Amino acid sequence: MALLVYRGNPHSGGQGVYTRYLARELVALGHEVTVFAGQPWPVLDEGVSLQAVPSLDLYRQPDPFRVPQLWELRSPVDVAELAVMCTGGFPEPRTFAWRVRRLLNARRDDFDVVHDNQTFGTGILGLVRDGWPLLASCHHPITVDRALELQHAETLRRQLSLRRWYGFLRMQKRVARRLPRIVTVSESSKRDIAEQMGVRPDRLAVVPIGVDQERFRPHPHVPVVPGRIMTTASADVPLKGLVPLLEAVAKLRVERPDAHLLVVGRRRDDSPVARTVANLGLEGAVRFVSGVSDGELVRLFAEASVAVVPSLYEGFSLPAVEAMAMGTPLVATTGGALPEVVGDAGLLVAPGDPGALAAAIGAVLADPHRAARMKVAGRERVLARFTWRACAAATAEHYRDLVDRPPPPC
Repeated sequence: MALLVYRGNPHSGGQGVYTRYLARELVALGHEVTVFAGQPWPVLDEGVSLQAVPSLDLYRQPDPFRVPQLWELRSPVDVAELAVMCTGGFPEPRTFAWRVRRLLNARRDDFDVVHDNQTFGTGILGLVRDGWPLLASCHHPITVDRALELQHAETLRRQLSLRRWYGFLRMQKRVARRLPRIVTVSESSKRDIAEQMGVRPDRLAVVPIGVDQERFRPHPHVPVVPGRIMTTASADVPLKGLVPLLEAVAKLRVERPDAHLLVVGRRRDDSPVARTVANLGLEGAVRFVSGVSDGELVRLFAEASVAVVPSLYEGFSLPAVEAMAMGTPLVATTGGALPEVVGDAGLLVAPGDPGALAAAIGAVLADPHRAARMKVAGRERVLARFTWRACAAATAEHYRDLVDRPPPPC
């Protein structure tokens, strides 16, 4: 199969993690997988092939929103990509889909099925028209991200900028409604995709994602750091709930001066998160680390006294299952699919409530026996429900069904 991802690096978010581990487990099950990916390039394991789909890479670090040299504009797609970026939009889903359609149609005999990882560009719909059996993944509707960012926008100028940035959503909704089959990661996401993107429920199926349970496992030999609170945020955006968590840490430190927060993620200097750290005097109690390796991430989980997922919404939450697999006590909100994922293995509080977060975190820090029970319950829940091997096996069944029973024309 051809697995498509327009932004495939794990440090870019959950799409890159999904691509890596789904591909690895599909190969372990005996399938042949080629990942078609744009920059930043994915991390892939042995046995998985890479077909590079180069873009202009306009958002690369350390010069995001760069203006390329004239010699870099080699095609009309390149020109379109630059034009959309220069007018404040996000072109990658659209331009990646155009490029990957051309590449795939030059390799008609190489693949049995195509799997699109949440691109939903018009070129993806073109692949269906070209006769490819196609499965798509939608982890959660980006309409949620858009609504939350607009809700937290502080100026009219920022609102207008966000509306332009999320302009690609109109295309994605049109394409998603016409694709033959979409898999998503939770019942919560399935409901939201149907309601907010207009996809027919009978075209949606739930295949939970998972965790590498061998890498993310308890490490009892690693000393736990007293008062260490850990959270993972793939982006400094309102959706991730970092501001309420910072406010919770400030409240908690009144009674627990040793409480401190480690954020695995990058902080924007001009963001509400940065201002909240300064306003609450938390500079010495909050640390941000980014670009960590898998081994470093495991060590950080093992050192944490408690892991927190403070998100206002999650379609699934890989950090939640990673924490549970590690045996790290977990506090999470009830935003989106988190109750479905965490169950009774962690403490759940309402999203956006710093007082409730502080109370739950404090309860775990103050009760070693409760923390010990949570460690065991979390690990057991992951092994029973959320492994990449189970995700790959269920996904492969959808591939077989598409190949054996092609859908009617879209």
